[in-house]
Amino acid sequence: MRLLTTVLATTALAATLFAGAAYAQDKGTVGIAMPTKSSARWISDGNSMVEQFEAAGYGTDLQYAEDDIPNQLAQIENMITKGVNVLVIAAIDGTTLSNALANAHAADIKVIAYDRLIRDSANVDYYATFDNFKVGVQQATSLVNGLKERYPDQKPWHVELFGGSPDDNNAYFFYDGAMSVLQPLIDSGDIVIPSGQMGMDVVGTLRWDGAVAQSRMDNLLSANYTDKQVHGVLSPYDGLSIGILSSLKGVGYGSGDLKMPIVTGQDAEVPSVKSILAGEQYSTVFKDTRELARVTVGMVDALLGGGEPEINDTETYDNGVKVVPSYLLEPVSVDASNWEDILIGSGYYTMDQIK
Repeated sequence: MRLLTTVLATTALAATLFAGAAYAQDKGTVGIAMPTKSSARWISDGNSMVEQFEAAGYGTDLQYAEDDIPNQLAQIENMITKGVNVLVIAAIDGTTLSNALANAHAADIKVIAYDRLIRDSANVDYYATFDNFKVGVQQATSLVNGLKERYPDQKPWHVELFGGSPDDNNAYFFYDGAMSVLQPLIDSGDIVIPSGQMGMDVVGTLRWDGAVAQSRMDNLLSANYTDKQVHGVLSPYDGLSIGILSSLKGVGYGSGDLKMPIVTGQDAEVPSVKSILAGEQYSTVFKDTRELARVTVGMVDALLGGGEPEINDTETYDNGVKVVPSYLLEPVSVDASNWEDILIGSGYYTMDQIK
């Protein structure tokens, strides 16, 4: 009798699990194309989306392309062939997907650009991202506040500028937002760029590569700072900031009487949060990937349910073919004064991860 009961219980459990697996896909399958696992931020994005989409009743196909454009194209084409209902794409290069998206459109597959705008295609239905211009404003505002705090009597401040990857549309918004704050101070003479290097065509960092940023910082220091001190560096991403800081520490900044320059960042990655606590990186910008995933799930729900996704911007993001209706989330500037409230208080990190 006990054996029969066990068999019946096991059969019931199997049926329940099977029903759960079926339910996980009864609303359709979402193909999720992410750029790389080399950044903790993208791993968090992928995990958040899988968790929230499956909780909402969708199957998911999550793929990382490791910053290889042909690989991402192949992954997207494979998702189309397998018949996903929606594509959520964080593009490596937002200008390379037109043919793939034409195929998606022909198969009646909706496309949501995730965090990075997909350019030169009419087949982008919606865009979920953060207010990227505001990210740049927050970075530059933090940089200026740090300069005032650390070097109150040393004007003009010597600053160098770093941009993000030129194939990522967001990089231009970050840079333009930052320059809306910095340019008036450059014009007034309060900030000087000793290298003279300005503009995304000059300061961009392909693939957001920290090693490239470190090498460029090495060159800037050797060419322009043998007889002067750098006071601040605009860095648009934590991965670049770590490389820039390594270069600065390599020539003695942060030791003796040579103060560490004010260095900004973005994404609140754990190494950079630790760097802020160590008094090296000055600040970062936090973008809660859980919220971006939530907005994206809501868009998919509306699209597949025959409704209209919630959007809050219909003007900013022209991809060269159309203005893509968008939902913009609020970024948050983080430094030594508020990191615990923002990052630990929200449950994004645990204290054990940081300390």
